[in-house]
Amino acid sequence: MARRRDERIDHAVLAAVRELVREIGYPALTMEAIAQRADTTKPAIRRRWKSQKHLVVEAMARDRAGVVEMDTGCTHCDIVGHLEALRVAMDDPVLGHVLPALVADLADDPELRETFLTAVWAPRREACEASLRKGIARGDLRAGLDVDLVLDLFAAPVVFRALFGHSGLGPDFPADVARAVLSGVGTGGEHRCPGNG
Repeated sequence: MARRRDERIDHAVLAAVRELVREIGYPALTMEAIAQRADTTKPAIRRRWKSQKHLVVEAMARDRAGVVEMDTGCTHCDIVGHLEALRVAMDDPVLGHVLPALVADLADDPELRETFLTAVWAPRREACEASLRKGIARGDLRAGLDVDLVLDLFAAPVVFRALFGHSGLGPDFPADVARAVLSGVGTGGEHRCPGNG
């Protein structure tokens, strides 16, 4: 019989990656440091993950930073909520500080790129897409929108500023982005949260 995989090691290793990335950063991360922090061995880690990069991507996926379910009844408020969660996540070393260095690795490894898009990025897009669909159903957004394009229009300014640091990601930025994009894809009505009158 095949020996059952010890899930305690999986959890300990993924927790160690998240802790170490926050403490020492992605470039300084090593298998030795991960194994020591997780109280396991490098061979045990290599049996579970194809590479250190794959391990980091899985840790990012498990962390789910920036994934929120929003349903305030207000399209503008929902989008601001999603963008605020993304803004906070991009300031977290587990996502925002890893992403710039990881982008080059993703470009050179199509399988890793697909894993990242599916496990890390897709949950954020799916949560925001649900809010857009509700906005269309309420009549806040035009029917027939290219939802993928609109998702990119919302997320791109946050990710771009986080990656390049050319301008700030202040607390008002999510609302500014939501207002700018919704003015182009909305139906022209004022999008106010019901709780604000």
